[in-house]
Amino acid sequence: MSDAKESLTRRQTRRRRIYLAMMAVCLVLILLAWNVVRLWSVPTAVGMSIVAALIPPAAAIIANWNEGG
Repeated sequence: MSDAKESLTRRQTRRRRIYLAMMAVCLVLILLAWNVVRLWSVPTAVGMSIVAALIPPAAAIIANWNEGG
């Protein structure tokens, strides 16, 4: 095992994958909330939408984490 820092490209790739995964979860939450869950519980669908609305800013923060250095 090496103490060398991970390459910038590898870090960027990992952050990009995490960002895409978080955005996919966001999309799935919205689609499920308003196409399936709302048929049984509108408050739950609204709650899922609120959670989905919080994901994009968090994903952007993670994608740009420690970008300066």
